[in-house]
Amino acid sequence: QVQLVESGGTLVQAGGSLRLSCAASGRTVNTYSIGWFRQAPGKEREFVSAMWWTGNIYYADSVKGRFTISRDNAKNTVYLQMNSLKPEDAAVYYCAATTPYSSGKVDYTGAYAYWGQGTQVTVSS
Repeated sequence: QVQLVESGGTLVQAGGSLRLSCAASGRTVNTYSIGWFRQAPGKEREFVSAMWWTGNIYYADSVKGRFTISRDNAKNTVYLQMNSLKPEDAAVYYCAATTPYSSGKVDYTGAYAYWGQGTQVTVSS
């Protein structure tokens, strides 16, 4: 079992930067794959980025080159650095964790067993 708590969401101007944090408790994050998803009003939850337990990193095409996922094992925390933010990046951002050593599909919400409560990111134009 793992508990996830996101933080860092706030209002930011277009072109600005923000760093989201996903603090995990219960288990060490390096045996889990951690993903970031987002959901805007009236839209489905969509994949943003993931750091797989193998060390592989994945990004959605819409954020590639602007967002960076990283992990601090000592703090048991995964980060999502978001640069050059656009109004279309505004959403509730969720982090999620798979079961240990998962072989699930990276961008599929069903592959993740644990979810945080979400943090709101608002981007003003």
